[in-house]
Order: sequence, then C-alpha cells, then structure tokens
Amino acid sequence: MPKPLPLLPIPFPCRTKKKKLIMTISFFPFFLTSCLPYLYHLGKEQSAIILGREKIETVLNKPNIDSKTKEKLYLIREVRKFAIEELALNENGGFEYFTKLERDEIGWNVSASESLALKSYTWWFPIAGTVPYKGFFDKEMAIELENELKNKGYDTRIRAIGGYSTLGWFSDPVLSPQLNWPDHRLVGLVIHEMAHATAYLPGDTTLNESYASFVEENGTERFYLKKEGEKSPHLEKFKKEKTKRETTIQLLKVYADRLKEVYESNKNSETKLLQKQSLISEFKNKVIEDKLIPEEKSKEFLAREWNNEDFLGALRYHSGEVSFNHLYAKANYDLKLFHKEVKKLFDLPADLRKDFLNQTH
Repeated sequence: MPKPLPLLPIPFPCRTKKKKLIMTISFFPFFLTSCLPYLYHLGKEQSAIILGREKIETVLNKPNIDSKTKEKLYLIREVRKFAIEELALNENGGFEYFTKLERDEIGWNVSASESLALKSYTWWFPIAGTVPYKGFFDKEMAIELENELKNKGYDTRIRAIGGYSTLGWFSDPVLSPQLNWPDHRLVGLVIHEMAHATAYLPGDTTLNESYASFVEENGTERFYLKKEGEKSPHLEKFKKEKTKRETTIQLLKVYADRLKEVYESNKNSETKLLQKQSLISEFKNKVIEDKLIPEEKSKEFLAREWNNEDFLGALRYHSGEVSFNHLYAKANYDLKLFHKEVKKLFDLPADLRKDFLNQTH
C-alpha cells in the first residue's frame, strides 16, 4: 500500500502548476489572502521543530530517558553512520537531532487527481519544484483543502506523513511519532530521507521517490546483513513485506493500465465512471483473494473508498525498479557511483526520464 508522503520544504510562494507566476499589483492581493496564511503555518511549525530539537547524544545522556526511546535513538544513530559510510549518502541529510512533538502524527499531506484520468493535481514550490501534494501540520487545514478539491470534482486523499526532508536546508531531526515504527521501517525511513538530501530533481516526484525507495530497500538489506547476518529476524520481516509490496505494486500497475484504457476511450463520462468503479471493486476483491492484506483488515479495506489518487500515490514510490537495478549494475554495485548515475538522469528531457521509469526488462 502507499507510503506516507514527505512534507514539502517551506515553500514560497504557493500556486498550482497550471498558473504562471506573475508578481504584479493584481496578483498581490491573492498572494496575501491565499499564500501567506499557509506560509505562516508551515514556517511557525517548522521553526518549532527546529528550535525544539536536541542533539541525540544529549537526549541519550538524560537520566530519565525510557528504554524504548533510548533503543530507537541508538538505532537511528547507528543507521545514520552506516548510511554515510556504506551507502554514500549525504551527511547533511539529518537525523543528528531529536524533537518531541505534542501530537501523534507529524503532519498530513493532501493530494488529488483528475476523476477520469490518471493525472495528478500539482502545486509548485521553489526548491521542491512541481509536486503532487501539499503538506500541513494541522489536520483541519488539510481537510479544508481536501474538501475544496472534492467540490471541484477531483479524486482526493489525505495521508499522515511518516517522514519528510528539507533537502539539506536544515538538519532534520527524528520526530517522536517516528519512534513508534518497527525497527526495520525506522531504518528504511532514515535511509530514504537521507537519499532525498543526496539526489533530488525539483519537479519530478516519481523519479525522486522511486530513487529514494530503491536506496531505502537496498540500504536496509545491507544494514541488517552487516549487523545481524543472513538469519536476521529484522531482515526476514523486511523481505516478507517487500515481497508482498512488490506483488501489490504489480497488481496496482495492471489495474492502473486498465483504468487508463477506459479513460482514454471514446465512451461518455457516465460509462467511464461506471467502468472505473467496477475495475476498482474488482481490484479490491483481488487484493483480498490474494491475501495481500491481513484477514482482520479485509472488511475495512473493502469498505474504504478507493480512487485514482490511491493508484497514483502508490506508483509514485515504486516505479523504475528494473531501470534502477540496471543503473546499479552499470555502477558496478557501487552506491557512490550509482548516485552520480542517477544525477545524470536529471539532464534528460522529462519524456526520457519517464521512459526510464517505465522500463520492464
């Protein structure tokens, strides 16, 4: 199933991809009413996170630290060191600090897509470029935006944020909600976010996320092989989840292609909507049939309303695995060289980068 999406770095200003920015007197009132409240919200919360952080070593030396927090912070420190030394990831990728939040979730992302096309609604931000999500630290603000998009006819989704990167602009701390993650997922989180600080192309979310996911999976396996060996219980859990995820992604791709055929057909909108719902229902039943989710969650899964954004959200993170494997082999399985090869992709036109991600053999 889709991973949580990263929150945006602090953006300025905010706009959709469809609108060109013209900083004129006529634009200024819109900027004041639409953008500044959002910028203030992000700036205030991001500042609180940065100002409230403590060095992990300082936290570990506190006499009243609980054993769970201590174990997780030791693990994060170990993974960060491994990521720099063994995976050639940017040492400015964060995880040197810890910030305790007074909430159960870090934040929430809103994303949306056309209702009869697998096409994301996008926002544009400096540094991050064009992205298919908008992040909030306040869930009510996220719900308000989602409702606006729903009223305009878009398929929408709000997702809790598991982690995010400011792409090296700040030393991003580990946040207290992340300490509730299982160890192998926490290892993957650190590697994934440090990968974003190593190679990032503004405006190409699918390439960025798929690259970071590839490094995450490769790095997590290498970490546990070195730390615990081939019989590592954490590695076993990771491999089981990876196998199930790969099966699910392949199924998602099959049904995404079938939905695309419907959307690009000459049928009227009413017929397309009916066929869309039929295909999504078929997909959900196939997930249950193939036991891709736990049995106790099957009723909840079937009842949950799926839409185009669910397909797009999953595929943003898991495209181009075949291509990245080829690139890794080309780099003689040296991640330092691999990161350089990935950066060469940044010079390609968008259509060639898309072709790269769509390779199947």
